[in-house]
Amino acid sequence: MNATEQAPATVVAPPKTKPVAKPRRGGHHKLTRKVHSWTSMVSLLVVLFFALTGLLLNNPSWTFGQEPQVTSISGQLPTGSFTDGVPNYLVISEYLRANQGASGQITDYGVTGDSGRISYGSPGYTATATFSVAESTFTIQTTRSGFVAMLNDLHKGTNASTTWKLAIDAAAILLTTVALTGLILQLMMAKKRTAALVLLSIGVAAGVGLMLLA
Repeated sequence: MNATEQAPATVVAPPKTKPVAKPRRGGHHKLTRKVHSWTSMVSLLVVLFFALTGLLLNNPSWTFGQEPQVTSISGQLPTGSFTDGVPNYLVISEYLRANQGASGQITDYGVTGDSGRISYGSPGYTATATFSVAESTFTIQTTRSGFVAMLNDLHKGTNASTTWKLAIDAAAILLTTVALTGLILQLMMAKKRTAALVLLSIGVAAGVGLMLLA
């Protein structure tokens, strides 16, 4: 090798660096997301039902041409309806159900002097039977308010069965779960936390303001 020749330069490779791992979210975050997703899917129809019926409740004139149908029937009660002048409500009620079309649950009953009564109710339907203890006669007046009224009563749980009232409770718990898990998910995301808190504060303030103006 000549003196003027130089040895080839040695290329030193830069040290390898491991990629920075993204911070893993905890298991509670995944669980919250799953619960929120599942309950949101299940509650879609619940939200739709209560939104539409709430709109109907707030606008009672929207009957879509449906008017209450009122009928009245009078007649004689069967033997065994009274014992020593005391009404046998079970016998009277079963007769009215079987022969006069009474339905729904009993919402009221009683007797004052010679006049007694039994009232029935179900969503969109009411009936009141009055009877004479002395003469063993009755008159039952029935009101069928239509499909829209039935939806309104279902929304409120008016004259509804125990099963439907439990369904309303379940729907309330479901929607509460959706709201809380959604809020928790927003608060877990640092980039969206401030915006979520601001929107939450605005929503609470607006809700309180509307209640004060109601």
